[in-house]
Amino acid sequence: MSGGNSKSGRTSGQSAANGVVSRRTLTAGLASLVALGSGRTASAEQNFWQGLQGFGSPFETVKERRPVVDTLEDLRANRIPYRSTEMLDAIDAAYVRYQRIASAGGWPALPGNRMIRPGDDDQRVPILRTRLEREGYLKRGGYDGFTYEGEVEAAVQRFQETHGLRPTGRVDRMTLAELNITAEARLKQLRINAQRLQELSHQRSEDRYILVNVPAFQLEAVERQDVQLRHRVIVGRVGRETPNVRATVRALNFFPFWRVPDSIAALDLAPRLRKEPEYLEKEKIRVYAGFGGNEVDPRNIDWATFDPNRLKFKQDPGPQNALGLVRIDMINEHGVYMHDTPLKDLFKQRARDFSAGCVRVQDVFQLAEWIARYEAGWEQPGRVEAVLQSGTAVDLTLTRPLPVYFTYITAWAEPNGRIEFRPDIYNRDGVNAGADSRDPADPAEAPPPISIKALSP
Repeated sequence: MSGGNSKSGRTSGQSAANGVVSRRTLTAGLASLVALGSGRTASAEQNFWQGLQGFGSPFETVKERRPVVDTLEDLRANRIPYRSTEMLDAIDAAYVRYQRIASAGGWPALPGNRMIRPGDDDQRVPILRTRLEREGYLKRGGYDGFTYEGEVEAAVQRFQETHGLRPTGRVDRMTLAELNITAEARLKQLRINAQRLQELSHQRSEDRYILVNVPAFQLEAVERQDVQLRHRVIVGRVGRETPNVRATVRALNFFPFWRVPDSIAALDLAPRLRKEPEYLEKEKIRVYAGFGGNEVDPRNIDWATFDPNRLKFKQDPGPQNALGLVRIDMINEHGVYMHDTPLKDLFKQRARDFSAGCVRVQDVFQLAEWIARYEAGWEQPGRVEAVLQSGTAVDLTLTRPLPVYFTYITAWAEPNGRIEFRPDIYNRDGVNAGADSRDPADPAEAPPPISIKALSP
């Protein structure tokens, strides 16, 4: 998709006139950074702020501090797709801003690993204030004591929101790790992700498509350059990563069987059955002698010598099925797809990397209705619900297959100036301090108990 396909229809000249820098700035990024950085003098603080003159804070549109609630607000709020000229222009402007910050000295690191809680007196609070000022989350000046409260706490909450963390206001382990990523590393991350967004946008434009941003744990359904739906998703955990994919949705399978992949059978299911042989009956999983073979009585199987090449598992349809009630079929070399899940509570987590590679979609029936809306007999809302109420297996083969992209975007900027970063969960950027964005001290962020359902595709 070229820039001319964007709804705004802006030219590069119009973008520059509005204060958005051309993508040509990316090509000269490192050279400019070195040249500017070499000119720092002993009056580093004065030079830092002089170097940022004319660059307002890109975070002024972020909401002021609000009470922490259980509901998540981690989906992008506007209807501009990732694959758009607006997003490319916005990340260009973010790149230039961080280039200036890095060349002017960046920001200080916070020492130690002890949590800072609201109300604490901590010698690191002045350093924290300077750190937040340098990136634009906090205005210069004001209270400079050692008590962590007020505007500094509110700035930390804004920082947490734009880094995919729960906005508790506590400077916990993961918040410290994100705060201590250097300005130079953030600059590199923006450059890497600008290239990813460019590559996505240069592919052939489609009228309708689905895009999953894996490290942001969200999906967007786009029609005519307008985001019509956004959904939270669960993606693959480390070691079972969700791959980058360009595929096509060709069918919707309601009340699907789940044919357990050999990897899950060997690594997860068989070890479970050695301790809990009744698990198969409880979860309505059958055992077969190879693909297409006869059903085997699991009581006659020695699970200590289980061979995934000889025995195959298949789970009956129903609410207990690991795929839930609908599977979105998209043939690809990695064998991944999108589907429902019986484990709805996992969508309450901020970091949602729990699967074995496939993508589980919150409110997936709404997405299924959007996918099928141009199919004969599926035009009117309510057809998906009717199928679910019937309890009968239905396979809808699409006459208008739908492109789908699984992407990996850990940094982007919104056209309103808000800049977003997400933990590099698979270490593909090589810049983040840690991959796990959960705080084990926070019950709301604790990983779920291990189960076969939790480990399903």
